[in-house]
Amino acid sequence: MNIDELKFDEKGLIPAVVADAVTKQVLTLAYMNRESLALTMQKELTCFWSRSRGVLWLKGETSGNYQHVVSITADCDGDALLVLVEPDGPACHTGETSCFHNPIFESKERKGFSYEGLMALIAGRKTDKKEGSYTSYLFEKGRDKILKKVGEESTEVIIAGKADDKKETIYEIADLAYHVMVLMTDMGITTGDVFRELASRHVIDKKVKQEKMV
Repeated sequence: MNIDELKFDEKGLIPAVVADAVTKQVLTLAYMNRESLALTMQKELTCFWSRSRGVLWLKGETSGNYQHVVSITADCDGDALLVLVEPDGPACHTGETSCFHNPIFESKERKGFSYEGLMALIAGRKTDKKEGSYTSYLFEKGRDKILKKVGEESTEVIIAGKADDKKETIYEIADLAYHVMVLMTDMGITTGDVFRELASRHVIDKKVKQEKMV
């Protein structure tokens, strides 16, 4: 499908849902016209049409939070776009990673688990201390205490794995993952930062390749 096959509305616009290419988190909803879409593909940076100002708007031009385009996909009707990007920073002008950060409703029965949800909960325990919360306790004790727990839980994983105890190993890995997430929050590291680092390693391991050649 090319630009000429897309269905722009009566104002010459098409909605573009922008999501993180690695985490798949929805970052924002904006609008493009033919010119901004063409510029987006040419520069491989998101460029939108500002409906309020009536001008082209290159995301990150003033904030530095550019969005590097990975792919653009049209929906089945050709009247909406999904733009996957690698962001240089927050998508929202408030400083939030995503513009969608104001919860309105969530089903208690169908509430799903997510790393982002757990990270948000952990971050809340740091900024808004809760009495009796183990997470708040770790933040109060500081970095050294958090690092000590990461070390202890790493050892527990090794012991359980060495014993070939699958159930216990899963339990200890979960403990380790939680404490690592507390460390990440304390250091200002996001899950997106880690996912992007992993994605950047999507190549053949040079060391392994060298060993095979010996």
